[in-house]
Amino acid sequence: MLVLSADDVGLVLDITGPRPPRILHWGAHPGPLAEVPPMPAQDLVPCQGDGWFGRPVLSGHRDGLWRPHRFTLTGPAAVQDRRVETHAADPEGGLELRTEIELTAHGVLRMRHELVNTAPSPYTLDRLVCLMPLPAHAAEVLDFAGRWARERHPQRAPLRQGVWSRENRRGRSWFDAGLLVAGTPGFGFRSGEVWAVHVAWSGNHVQYVERLAEGDTVLAAGELLEPGEIRLGRGESYRTPWVYFATSDTGLDGLSRRLHAMLRARGNHPRSARPVTVNTWEAVYFDHDEERLLALADAAADVGAERFVVDDGWFRYRRKDDAGLGDWYVDQTVWPNGLHRLVRRVREHGMQFGLWFEPEMANPDSDLIRAHPGWLLSDPERPPRPVRNQHTLDVARPEVYAYLLERMSSLIAEYDIDYIKWDHNRDIAEPLHEGVPGTHAQTKAVYRLIDELRSRFPRLEIESCSSGGGRADLGILERTDRIWGSDNIDPIERQHIQRWTSLLLPYELIGSHVGSAPAHISGRTTALGFRAATALFGHAGIEADITAWTAADRAVLAEWIALYKRLRPLLHTGELVRADHPDPAAMVHGVVAPDRERAVFAYVQLATSATGRPAPIRLPGLAPHAEYTVQAVPGAVSGPAGHWPEWAFGRVRLTGRALAAIGLPAPRFHDKPGNAFLMEVIRG
Repeated sequence: MLVLSADDVGLVLDITGPRPPRILHWGAHPGPLAEVPPMPAQDLVPCQGDGWFGRPVLSGHRDGLWRPHRFTLTGPAAVQDRRVETHAADPEGGLELRTEIELTAHGVLRMRHELVNTAPSPYTLDRLVCLMPLPAHAAEVLDFAGRWARERHPQRAPLRQGVWSRENRRGRSWFDAGLLVAGTPGFGFRSGEVWAVHVAWSGNHVQYVERLAEGDTVLAAGELLEPGEIRLGRGESYRTPWVYFATSDTGLDGLSRRLHAMLRARGNHPRSARPVTVNTWEAVYFDHDEERLLALADAAADVGAERFVVDDGWFRYRRKDDAGLGDWYVDQTVWPNGLHRLVRRVREHGMQFGLWFEPEMANPDSDLIRAHPGWLLSDPERPPRPVRNQHTLDVARPEVYAYLLERMSSLIAEYDIDYIKWDHNRDIAEPLHEGVPGTHAQTKAVYRLIDELRSRFPRLEIESCSSGGGRADLGILERTDRIWGSDNIDPIERQHIQRWTSLLLPYELIGSHVGSAPAHISGRTTALGFRAATALFGHAGIEADITAWTAADRAVLAEWIALYKRLRPLLHTGELVRADHPDPAAMVHGVVAPDRERAVFAYVQLATSATGRPAPIRLPGLAPHAEYTVQAVPGAVSGPAGHWPEWAFGRVRLTGRALAAIGLPAPRFHDKPGNAFLMEVIRG
C-alpha cells in the first residue's frame, strides 16, 4: 500500500501487483493507516479480462482483429515524493503501458498513460483514457453547455446508473469545455464534497462519469480518437494528454482554490502585473486607418492603458472577413510605411504592442490558397466546404508549418512584438491528414509552432482566443498567457461566463474588457461603472473606441483603471470566493488575500428580484475570529440615497465569522438589473 498526501487530499494505492496500480481511496485524507482498508479497489486500467464491464479505458485492434487485454506489472513501481511511475505489459497482445501519477503540492492529481506497440504488426488504437474512482455517495453531476457568446452555462443532473459523457469532435476544445464535476447531493460553492476532471488537450476530447450496476463509479477523461487516427508500428508509442483530477470537501470553491494554486505555481505562469490591454476589434473592426489608430493609442495612454493590440484587419486584402486570411504581410494600401509609426507611438506612451493572428486558417480568396491549394486539412479528392469563409490549413504538413513560422517570426522580429492574440474561429470539419483523421496531428503541430515561437522570442506573450472563450484548456495554457473569456462583453452575460470559467482558471488568465454601451453583441445598454466592475475581476482591458467617449466617461474609465492597478496584486494572487447567495437574481463574489488580511467583494444585481427586500450580503472566506473593516469602494455608491443601506456611506467593523454568518444589508437594486456594488475588506 502506498499513501500519497498533499493539502488534506489522500490517494491510497495498491502497487503490489500483479495488476497495474489499484485505487483504494481518493478524496479527503483518511489519516494514518496501519493496514490496508478492507474495501474493494478500483483498477486504474480495468480490462474485460479482469472482469470490468464498463467503458474500456484501453481499446484497439491489430490486423482487423480485436482481443481483450490484460496487463501485469513488469517491475516495482518507481516512487519519488508524490509521483509514481509504473510499467506493465500484455505480452500476448504485444503492448506495453507506462503510467505516470502525480499528486501536486496543492492536492490536484494528474495522470497520463503511454502505450507502446511491441509486436511486428501495426496496432490501431481506438481509445486510451485516464480514470479515477468515485465513492457511492457521489450523487449529482455538474457540467456545462455552451455556444458562441454564451460560454460555460452550468447544468446539473442526478448521477444515475449508466454513462454521462461530454464528447467533443470539433477539432478544438469548445465553449462547453472545462470541468466535469460529481458531488454529494446539493453541493454548492462553499459546501459539499466534489470530485472533478479536466483533460489538458486542445483537440477532440471526452470526459465522462459512469456508474455500473455492480456499484462501481468512475470519473474519466482523455483524447477522443477518430477511427484509424493513431496507428502504431513496432516500437512506436502514443502518450495521452495530462488528465487532471481535483477533489474538495468544501464545495466548488475548494476545487478552485487547489486548481488556481497549482496553476500559479507553474514555472510558466505569468509573473509580471497583468497590463491593462486595449484591443482594437470593437473600436474599428476592419476599418483600419493609421491616423484613427494613432488617436486611439493616444486616448488609451491617457486613461492608463499599458498594452495596445491591433486586431484583425492589418494584413493584405483584409477589408472584410472573406479575403486575405493567411496572407501574413502588412497591407501596404492601408499602411504604406508598415506598422512602424503606430508601434513607435505606442512605445512612446510606454505601452506594449500586440498583433492579431489566426495562423491555422485561410480564406479561399487569398494568395496563399491560390498558390497552395493542397495545403488544406481536408480530403484532397473532395473540395472542402468553407465555414466562416475559411478553410483550415494542415499545420502538420512541414511546408505549412515552415511558412507560418517564418511569417510570424519575421513580423515579431521586425516590430519587436510583445504580444500575440492567437485566434481560431471555426470548427475543424472533415480533417484528413495523409489519409487518416488529422485532428491529433494538427493539435500537436500547433503546440510545436507555439513552443518554437516562445523559444525564439522568450519574452513574447500569447493570448488564446477561439471564437471568444473556446480553447480555454490547460493544454493550450501550458504555452500561452491568458484566454479571451468571450466575444460577448455585455457585463450581465460576462458575469455568468466569468463565474464558471473561473472554476478552473484564476482571474489573471481570463481576459475581461470594458466595452461600449450598447454592447455590440447583445445590444444591451448598461452603466459604465457596471461594465468596469465586471472587467475588474479578470485580466482587465478596454474593447471600445474611447476616442468617441465624452471626457467625463473617459475620466471615470481612468479612475477604474487606477483601481484595477491598485487591486490587481490581490485579484491575481488571492483566493476566489463565491457565496451561495439565496437570490438567483444576484451574485456575491470576491477575492481574499492568502494571509486573510484584505479582500474585495462585489454584490451584483443581474435580474429583477422576486422579493422586495434583498437578501443580506454574506462575505465568506475571511478569518473567522479576526475583526474586519468593510467599506464601499470610492465611486461605487451613487444614485438615490433610499436605495442604499446607511453603512454604505461609511464603514462597518465585524468579525469574519459575523460577516460570513450574518452579513450586511444589501442595496435595493432589485428593479434595476445591471448594477454592481464593490466593497473592500481590511483586517483591523
